[in-house]
Amino acid sequence: MTSDKYPAKQHARTVTKQLFSLQPKFFSSDLNNSGSPLFLLASPQSVNWPFCDQQQPFRQNRNFYYLSGCDRPDCYLTYDTLNDKLVLYLPPIDDEDVMWSGMPETILEAQEHYDVDEIRLTPQLGSDVSILVDRTVFTVEPLVKAETRKEAFITATFGHLRESDPFLLSALEEARLTKDEYELSLMRRASLISDKAHYRVMANLKEAFNETHVHAEFVYHSIREGSKNQSYDPICCSGRTCSTLHWVTNDQDTAGKQLLLIDAGAEWKNYASDVTRVLPFNGEWTKEARSIYDLVLKMQSECMSRVRPGILWDDLHLLAHEILIEGFLELGIFKGGSKEEILESRISAAFLPHGLGHTLGMDTHDTAGHANYSDPDLLFRYLRIRRKLIPGMMITVEPGVYFSPFVIDPFLKGELGQPGAEKYIDRLLLEKYWDVGGVRIEDDVLVTENGFENFTKVTKDPDEIAEIVKSGKAPDWVYV
Repeated sequence: MTSDKYPAKQHARTVTKQLFSLQPKFFSSDLNNSGSPLFLLASPQSVNWPFCDQQQPFRQNRNFYYLSGCDRPDCYLTYDTLNDKLVLYLPPIDDEDVMWSGMPETILEAQEHYDVDEIRLTPQLGSDVSILVDRTVFTVEPLVKAETRKEAFITATFGHLRESDPFLLSALEEARLTKDEYELSLMRRASLISDKAHYRVMANLKEAFNETHVHAEFVYHSIREGSKNQSYDPICCSGRTCSTLHWVTNDQDTAGKQLLLIDAGAEWKNYASDVTRVLPFNGEWTKEARSIYDLVLKMQSECMSRVRPGILWDDLHLLAHEILIEGFLELGIFKGGSKEEILESRISAAFLPHGLGHTLGMDTHDTAGHANYSDPDLLFRYLRIRRKLIPGMMITVEPGVYFSPFVIDPFLKGELGQPGAEKYIDRLLLEKYWDVGGVRIEDDVLVTENGFENFTKVTKDPDEIAEIVKSGKAPDWVYV
């Protein structure tokens, strides 16, 4: 049973442990006689659009939320690592703002709501921190120099200020990598909402005459389930636009297209889901589309079955490429070489240019993946996780196969891949696959002590998908 409160205090302790493991000297009494440091974080300020009295949409600073559980703007928090004291600072009630927007939480209500030791008002922050003149203050962004900040604390004496400290940021990111039961409960709810919305898209696909209709369908049902925000802009592609990895224009007519690719995830209380499904229009798979779908499904199934603690993510990503190559050799798209020779040529990166998946949490592409985007090896350059899996990690498993001239042409011209790699592609047969566009299948997966748990319940079975599209009827539980 999880607590009713977001576990901010435990998160603060976890970050402190991570920081100590990175830099034990920060907790030494030799550090300006200060002992342990003080953390200082802020939520974003309320900001209007330029030349307009309308506020910009608010998105909470994820690190601030991790240490507070508070989803309001114009707030601050401090965590005293020496005394294990977490304080949340809320803005004073503005009578004029109440007239327009209603009453915010009072201090008494906030004390019941948040897992912190004390609630204070933001004008008190300056004097509270200035008392700790001999303490080292850590921030993860340049708070004290921000002239837009209203509070008097920007002029306070902070002692040894470590502004935008990379060690605190690293500690926060590592702490956020593994999820506690409370966080997992939020992500299960986000996944459930996404499941229902994806099924609704599937069941109503015959009514979608434009990619915008798909976008609207998913967002509509997410909002009806209580999720007012998406984890990211939905990607709704049809036909050849399915080869664009992050297509968010979502404005093309769907007539005459083979496939719809929808990559969309609902958000629940700042925690993300991230799911991709591919659907055949009118419930009919073309021969080429079905062959690519079956291949990607095999890639995902075999990679996911190997998810467990201690597995190096690079190895699973390599496995996805090996299965792709085997499949392309069977289809005849690749020719004239062994699996090993083709893998070494790196020509498979023309068809799977992205990584197998990424960490997932409050951000869609969440923290601590240790990516290396300067990797000279094309196969691993865009891999967002470069580490061994550990229990409590939330990851996506999302292999894909794409037919994008923009990506493939440089390989065909010999500009990318190993010299001569283009010889392995049957260009004439490739022509039959351009209209497939692309296929990606993506689920949200928790690494457990002994293996994994798949949070995503939307069917991937191609025959079940075809039947739902044809019948216009999703499983009964979707309508509850």
